[in-house]
Amino acid sequence: MKYRALRLDSGNYAWGSENVTKKVRILDVVYNASSNELVRTKTLLKNTIIQIDAQPFKQWYLKKFGMELGKKAKKGEKKDEAADEEKKSRHVVFKQKARASKQKLDPALEEQFQSGRLLACIASRPGQCGRC
Repeated sequence: MKYRALRLDSGNYAWGSENVTKKVRILDVVYNASSNELVRTKTLLKNTIIQIDAQPFKQWYLKKFGMELGKKAKKGEKKDEAADEEKKSRHVVFKQKARASKQKLDPALEEQFQSGRLLACIASRPGQCGRC
């Protein structure tokens, strides 16, 4: 018996290179290799490319690395993030600086974070257990 994923609005999505998984909102179906009809009807199948909300991953990145994603640096403006943030212990500040110095984010991914929408691929078969 086959089941369909009806009325799914969220799911667990992983950022593989950062080893983090967050429950995020599904915004739109962008591409399906088998048929454009499935994109038009917004049907969720395995390997469908969808747009998801970037906010949970932005919040995680800010907490882990102390850098805000999706903000363009204005000309003539210094990176003075410590002045407008909440108080952090010295240990946490140094830990975040060490992590940020080793971190390099792909330019295509940065562009997606600026728009607030990330492209994701569905790895499971939605509808088999009522989740995505």
